[in-house]
Amino acid sequence: MRPPFPPPPERSAEIRRRFADEARSERPDLSALCLLVGAQADGELDETGIDAAQIELDRLAGQLPFRPGGPRSWAVSLRELLGDRCGFRGAPADYQRLESSLLHEVLRRRRGLPILLSVVWMEVARRAGAPVYGVALPGHFVVGFGPTEEQVLADPFDGGRVLSGGDAELLVAGATGSSLDPSMLSPADPLDVVQRILNNVRAWAAARPERSDVALWAVELSLLLPSHPARLRYERAQLFVQRGDFVQGAVELDAYAEVVAAVDEPAAARVRQQAHAARAMLN
Repeated sequence: MRPPFPPPPERSAEIRRRFADEARSERPDLSALCLLVGAQADGELDETGIDAAQIELDRLAGQLPFRPGGPRSWAVSLRELLGDRCGFRGAPADYQRLESSLLHEVLRRRRGLPILLSVVWMEVARRAGAPVYGVALPGHFVVGFGPTEEQVLADPFDGGRVLSGGDAELLVAGATGSSLDPSMLSPADPLDVVQRILNNVRAWAAARPERSDVALWAVELSLLLPSHPARLRYERAQLFVQRGDFVQGAVELDAYAEVVAAVDEPAAARVRQQAHAARAMLN
């Protein structure tokens, strides 16, 4: 298998405990959660590396002008620093790399998926006092500055290009074929951002069956978030079976069947049959 490789079990358990604690805190820290995702993916990311990534975000924030002005001025200042001077941006090839979903690697490579580049923009801008937030457009994550009536959007994947209303319409139309709805411009909750990052990791792993290890930890971190789809439990059970842990997979399938039975008994029966089949593989 290709790197990065997950950490040993003891380190992994500690990362997951901290991830769960942070996700359930009163004000979850987006950069901390993203770096814990990175530590779960990359066994070489130790506490020194996590601290170094936070220090780099602080350093970048220190290079921004002091209160440059309104939302557009903030967007332009971020583009000039992160996009123009530092070279943060994305390319189609970044979708093929797991590192593009890991904050510490995005800070190192200055390349990543739209949502991770947006995390860099948000965390640098937030440290400098900007009115910044993520905007989860369908199929493409961007950042917003300022209140709704003065909102300015920027696309970190395109080097921080400041978007017009027409640009946002084109992004949505290209991703969904539909028009832009004002509700799509609402600030994204930090935990929703983390869930979307983990969804991207799961999608990357789903296309690479040899990396079921990545799919499993991404599902298990998603299950630690306060709100998550119940079907993730079914996905985890299937991954256990895929990885040859038939006993654990069967236990998980039976547990999921109990949840499903309350609303769809025929579906629960099918899941129980899958659990039976998993146990039969032990013979």
